[in-house]
Amino acid sequence: MILADAFANFGGAIGAGIAAIGAGIGIGKIGSNAMEAIARQPEAAGDIRSSMIVIAALVEGVALFAVIVSALAIFIQ
Repeated sequence: MILADAFANFGGAIGAGIAAIGAGIGIGKIGSNAMEAIARQPEAAGDIRSSMIVIAALVEGVALFAVIVSALAIFIQ
């Protein structure tokens, strides 16, 4: 039983780490592509920026769900 608890804790920690890394990569790509789009078409900067913020919020939401599931794997046994 103790080994199963250890594996649950390890899996939860790995899951939370992967979720954080994935969110960081995703938001970095969103920001990079948005800056490139604004540089190509400066008159559309407002629309691009608002779309970027919405998409970044969705990415953060998915990462938050993943971290919560990982926390549940650690604490609910």
